[in-house]
Order: sequence, then C-alpha cells, then structure tokens
Amino acid sequence: MKAISSVSGRAYPLGRENIDTDIIIPAKWLKTISRSGLGEGAFETIRAEEGNIFDDPEYAGSPILIAGDNFGCGSSREHAAWAMADLGIEAVIAPSFSDIFSGNAFKNALLAIELPQEAIDRLMEVAKSDPIHIDLENQVVTTAFQDRFPFEMDPFRKNCLLNGLDEIGLTMQRDDAITDHEAGLQQGQPWLVPAQ
Repeated sequence: MKAISSVSGRAYPLGRENIDTDIIIPAKWLKTISRSGLGEGAFETIRAEEGNIFDDPEYAGSPILIAGDNFGCGSSREHAAWAMADLGIEAVIAPSFSDIFSGNAFKNALLAIELPQEAIDRLMEVAKSDPIHIDLENQVVTTAFQDRFPFEMDPFRKNCLLNGLDEIGLTMQRDDAITDHEAGLQQGQPWLVPAQ
C-alpha cells in the first residue's frame, strides 16, 4: 500500500447523500479482478447526466470528492474503492460513510474523512473555485480562505496510512519475531517443521 500523508487539489463538489456502491461502480463492471480500468465505469449513472461534475474539464483529475451523508452504502464491493482510485480520487470528505466502504477505502489507501454538514457545505462552496488541502498528520482540512476543519482518525489506521502498511506490511514488521518463532520450532518441536 502506498503511504499517504496529505492530499491537495481541486475537489469534485458532489454533495449527494446515500451514494451507494452501485452508483460508484455499477455491477456490470464487476467482472474483473483487476484494479485498472475501473475508473472508466466510476459514477457511470451520474456521468450519464448532462453537465455532470465528473466530465466537467474544470474538475478533471481532482484528487478529492466532497460527498453527502452515508457515502458508500449498499453492497460490500471493494471495486468501489478501486474505481475511485483509478479515477484519481485519493480522498472523500463526507458527514458519514458506511462501515464496509470505510474499511475498503482504508485498505486501498483512500482517505475517508468525516466532517459535520456545516463543514461539508463550506467545502462545497470552496470546491467550485479553489483547491482544498487535507493534512493527515495533523488531522485537519484547510482552504486558502483560512478555513480549518479538524477531523478524527483511528490511530491504527492513521499509522498504517502514513507508513503505507497493509496486512502484509504489518506482518513483515514482525519478521524478527516470526523468524525466532520458526527457529524455536525447529529446535524444540522438529516434527512440526517440514523437512527441507
């Protein structure tokens, strides 16, 4: 997993509530186990609307999405986080997230930042013309207009995101303990260790 400490840039001012994972990536795109190419299908139903923000050149390549309450509800498809990452989105700011989406976002280094609705309303306005900055280390979202919105982050998740640690990375941090354990098995219980 890549390490992430901050995200800066323009933001898609979506603001809609109850965006479920089928809106993020429709089921017809789930026939792959590849993470690449899913950005093409991301938010397909919204992109079918005339004048949608995802196809507006002003927001092209925006790394942040400002969303409404209950973002990522619906099914547990991890493809939703993959599709957003493939579209170039590195962070979502919303009043709340579904638990499953939040977990999938974390496992894919996609920041899911919860802020109160008043902050979302302000960021929706800023996003129409100016960039937004997310500082994970200091847990604050800022704008060029001196707005400062602190957010909470689980310390374990924050550490993993800042250091790029997924399950494999966390396991590899314990490499010495694993090696010592295996050596102890070879000496004390050799019948448990397969012959080389």
